[in-house]
Amino acid sequence: MKLKDNTAIITGGAKGIGFETAKLFIKEGAYVIIADNDEVSGKNSAEELGSNCRYYKTDVSDKSSAFFCINEAGKHTGRLDILINNAGITSDAPLNKMSDEQFMKVLDINLKGVFNMTKYASQAMASNSYGRIINTSSIVGLYGNYGQTNYAASKSGVIGMTKVWARELGRKGITVNAVAPGFIETGMLKTVPEKILNEIISRTPVQRLGKPEDIANAYLFLASPEASFITGITLSVDGGLLW
Repeated sequence: MKLKDNTAIITGGAKGIGFETAKLFIKEGAYVIIADNDEVSGKNSAEELGSNCRYYKTDVSDKSSAFFCINEAGKHTGRLDILINNAGITSDAPLNKMSDEQFMKVLDINLKGVFNMTKYASQAMASNSYGRIINTSSIVGLYGNYGQTNYAASKSGVIGMTKVWARELGRKGITVNAVAPGFIETGMLKTVPEKILNEIISRTPVQRLGKPEDIANAYLFLASPEASFITGITLSVDGGLLW
């Protein structure tokens, strides 16, 4: 088992990619803490995953909530080995129709939330001179996308922070990498018209949308001992999508 005796926190772990990651990490021997603001889904998911999973209600945009999650994880397991900054939201609109509230709400979760969780998690990891931090960016953070000024800004920012933290934390035994998912079959795609999804598939060499398991497997690799000499990268998991 690649993650035997590791403790992992997965933000946004109650559903979608986060839940599939939690399930995979437990299979690989990790104890998983789901950190999610959705209390009902979080409790249900932790119960479904069994005794090697625990749920903490967490608002990553709130630094006191982020600190509580990291601190409680340390109390419960005695260590923190892996942080998956997976939580994220969208609130799309063209530039001239996007409100200040829409812009800041997305940045608060997708960018500030990653900062909050990593700040406290890296301190806990440094005490054991070991850690794996994986941040969720997006191909939108690499290439942009119509109507997603806020989302693109947040996901580009995640890539920048990843590069900085890789430099700062490497000497403490902590690697920091990002994963940039393409179009993945989760709730975020439910509002996308079928015609557009078919167009995306036609521009994807592997000729399909991604599955949550595709991203979970990328997280697993970067969280594993096999990735000990990899830090500061952004791994695109997008089926080769042609922009």
